[in-house]
Amino acid sequence: DEETFESELVACLWGVFSSPDVFALTAGFRRSMRLCRRKARINQQSCYTRCPSSCYSSHAAPYEEVVRYQRHPTDRNRLVILVGPAGVGVNELRRRLITSNPREFQSAIPHTTRVQKSYEMNGREYHYVSKETFENMVYSHRMLEYGEYKGYLYGTSIDAVRTVLDEGKICVIDLEPQ
Repeated sequence: DEETFESELVACLWGVFSSPDVFALTAGFRRSMRLCRRKARINQQSCYTRCPSSCYSSHAAPYEEVVRYQRHPTDRNRLVILVGPAGVGVNELRRRLITSNPREFQSAIPHTTRVQKSYEMNGREYHYVSKETFENMVYSHRMLEYGEYKGYLYGTSIDAVRTVLDEGKICVIDLEPQ
């Protein structure tokens, strides 16, 4: 009976999360549910009504409650990083967020080693730098994130993020988890 419950729970969670990276989370969750189920069987109550705190501990919860962040007026604005693999819409989410409230949100201007196109302006689309300058920024830990695409280096510098934050705006950047 317990084995069946455990396999059904894993199948259910696997379907919800559909990622092998989440297996470590489900393993802890399975144990927590199994212990909770034993307690519930003893007291003839369901797991959810009997011990929700032990079933959903901070290590095993399938979700986390999100509370709206209330910034104090004297606090600095924060950097918001949107992370997701290519094609999930992280760039679109960033663009829509900035478009919805441009007085509050802005994106940092990234650096690149690619050649500037005729319609582009340095400091508007990108900060165009040489490969040597970019590598020096990486080695001196001045890049928040960086990567290579089609032979060119792209990245966001700490100074570019600070520029946005110093303007009193929330800096929003998007990343691919490489």
